[in-house]
Amino acid sequence: MMGRRDPQEARRRLYEYAVAQGGYFTAAQARIAGYPKQLQYYHVRRGNWVREDRGIFRLWEWPRSSHEDLIRWTLWSRGAAVVSHQSAMAVHEISDLMPAKIHLTVPPEFRKTPSPAMVLHRDRLAPHEIEQRDGFRVTTPLRTLIDAARVDVDPERLSAAVRDAVLKGLVADRHIEAAIDTLQGAAAERLYQALTLARKAA
Repeated sequence: MMGRRDPQEARRRLYEYAVAQGGYFTAAQARIAGYPKQLQYYHVRRGNWVREDRGIFRLWEWPRSSHEDLIRWTLWSRGAAVVSHQSAMAVHEISDLMPAKIHLTVPPEFRKTPSPAMVLHRDRLAPHEIEQRDGFRVTTPLRTLIDAARVDVDPERLSAAVRDAVLKGLVADRHIEAAIDTLQGAAAERLYQALTLARKAA
């Protein structure tokens, strides 16, 4: 026989999810915490939860995040996605580029169908290439510059991003130089040229 649901314990477990995810949580997480579907409907009707998307909620008292779209797509990916490329440049504020689509890096085996609002890049990132933010993960500034060079971001924007990253102390010159040595072909040349231009502009 199943034990009775403890409302306080369910709320505590739900808050654990929400705190780690910028106030957001999924229907599946709510169910695990102790909120069956009927209770989920109830809390939405009462205004305790805000339905942000299909199967994604936010606690009403939680302030909206400036990166709520990134948090929502992280939840959509079940935590597999890492914000990357042009979107990571925007997060790190090393570019004035506002990408029309959200760029995410996912493992090669990721199988969910992407939304038209996103671009999925398939790669296996190392732990040292990822930073944890409030509710989502993002590639480090160095990895972000490497990715930008690989996808042929506009040379002037890439150079500006390199300059900003160095001036803000996010990346050291020597680390960019070391990264260039690990790249091949056009990507290595693009990052080298960007670093050269950034040094001249500094």
